[in-house]
Amino acid sequence: MFPEYRDLISKLKQEDTHFARLFEEHNQLDDKITGLTNSPVTEGLEEIEELKKQKLHLKDQLYDILVKADKEAK
Repeated sequence: MFPEYRDLISKLKQEDTHFARLFEEHNQLDDKITGLTNSPVTEGLEEIEELKKQKLHLKDQLYDILVKADKEAK
């Protein structure tokens, strides 16, 4: 996710607790979605769609923080 910001992501994960929490929450949702998607008895497709929306919302928040931090660093 966001390879162009790899170094900034590492820095923010260490220095910004809000960013670190959002990043961790995004990864947990990703793992949960993957688990549900790969399940042979996947019920609750609505749940998967809702989780994907939550994940996308978190990704948007992370991106906004990255762009702002990148501008401030320049």
